[in-house]
Amino acid sequence: MKHLLLIEDNNEIRENTAEILELAGYKVKTAQNGKIGVEMALQEKPDLIICDIMMPVLDGYGVLHLLNKNPELTGIPFIFLTAKAERSDFRKGMEMGADDYITKPFSDIELLNAVESRIKKTELLAKNYNTDADGMQQMLNEFKGRDPLVDLAADRNINHYKKKQPIYTEGNHPNRLYYVQKGKVKTCKINDAGKELTVGLFNEGDFFGYNALLEGTVYKETAEAIEDTDVAIIPKEDFESLLHNSREVTHKFIKLLAKNVTEKENQLLGLAYNSLRKRVADALLALQAKYKKESQGNFSIHISREDLANIAGTATESLIRTLSDFKSEKLIEIKDGNIIITNEKKLAAMLN
Repeated sequence: MKHLLLIEDNNEIRENTAEILELAGYKVKTAQNGKIGVEMALQEKPDLIICDIMMPVLDGYGVLHLLNKNPELTGIPFIFLTAKAERSDFRKGMEMGADDYITKPFSDIELLNAVESRIKKTELLAKNYNTDADGMQQMLNEFKGRDPLVDLAADRNINHYKKKQPIYTEGNHPNRLYYVQKGKVKTCKINDAGKELTVGLFNEGDFFGYNALLEGTVYKETAEAIEDTDVAIIPKEDFESLLHNSREVTHKFIKLLAKNVTEKENQLLGLAYNSLRKRVADALLALQAKYKKESQGNFSIHISREDLANIAGTATESLIRTLSDFKSEKLIEIKDGNIIITNEKKLAAMLN
């Protein structure tokens, strides 16, 4: 059983937090101020310390400073518990050696995940590994762990969508995150005149539908299967819990959002200023970038002319004429409905 020390001056928070930790199987000692907390740390040698920042007698920074000066207590995982969320407070604590922050108010899951994560990392650091190659590989594997996003999509209910079947529609409220296990998905917007524009493409291993979840708004687009597709369904609550408790997951979704913004900007620029030939060439190259497999030679895809026209932002008839021109110019081949890119360089160098 792991021994924890909780330093918190608020009686109600101290008692409730200790009760949660005890129910999770930890042995908990409590202190009502920083001075008593340091004295108890010297006596108890806890496996982990949770400490409030704003306290009488000795604040949390003072507690951490004294602990770091004592060789017997150096290295004990230290988590700040605070109602303050200013960037400067986080920076100061981390520079002093704090391992994590939990901001009040917090949920039971947030607290327990933070404690479990810090204890696990400490155990890994204390573990003895063989000095040979196998031992080093074992250490790297254990420290690396599994990708939390992979875990998020694992063992979920799988929905099967037929080609052209909607997955969610614009204007609906989101209650789940989606993960493509097999197949291809597009997101699109339709104007008042019924004209459609494809605004997103997703392949196996991609998450989608997260913009509305992160914004707390309705879907701004419709998602549809381009071909028969299997999609893992992740409840909104599970996604939000992982997002709030994993900096790695938060960082990855921030990168996804930034990438989406860049792609949308480039798409709008192309629609506004590029010629029809350039837009069609860019649409083909975008499909290749998204769906080409490493072992594949010339990229080949079976996609309806209507779907391709919606990606290029043009009428289907105009797209068909342009594809015929590309075929005559030996930029592509068309066999059994498949479009095969045969001259990627010329497509990429297409002038307006």
